[in-house]
Amino acid sequence: MIETERLILRMVKPRDRAALWDQCRDPAVMQYLLPVVDEAALDAMIARMHASQAEHGFAFWIVERRTDGALLGICGLKPGAPDTPIEGALEIGWRFSQAYWGQGYAREAAQATLDWAWAHLAAPQVVAITVPGNTASWGLMERLGMHRVVDGDFDHPLVADGSPLKRHIQYRIDRP
Repeated sequence: MIETERLILRMVKPRDRAALWDQCRDPAVMQYLLPVVDEAALDAMIARMHASQAEHGFAFWIVERRTDGALLGICGLKPGAPDTPIEGALEIGWRFSQAYWGQGYAREAAQATLDWAWAHLAAPQVVAITVPGNTASWGLMERLGMHRVVDGDFDHPLVADGSPLKRHIQYRIDRP
């Protein structure tokens, strides 16, 4: 679907399920994300990916390394969550297995996703959210040219009160 020098971004396939489940069970990978508590929740996540692609023409896609077909993570787009300040906005996000951190894969995939969005969608901007402690993620947002929305912090309605994941910060990039 999207190809870069080192990566292929494509829809999830049945063969990807085991690698995705391994990611979901890795505490370091999921440290700043809502937990995927069991395999039924994983199946629901995969179903949402397919539904988003069918309805909107985009989703969180599998990131596969071209040289060996390794599943590195996911990266893509989705509509911003209901009852949040980004509701209806075009949201970019990513998640990679630990073995692939620090090698530029997330940036390559995210930049390719942004380039795809500007070429195929009419969105005036793309947003991203994370928790304040996820410095790696918001650092990538800044390297992509995204800017912090100073008055855009919010408590995520899908996160339990008292959770360290409740507060979210927002980044945005305008269409070039």
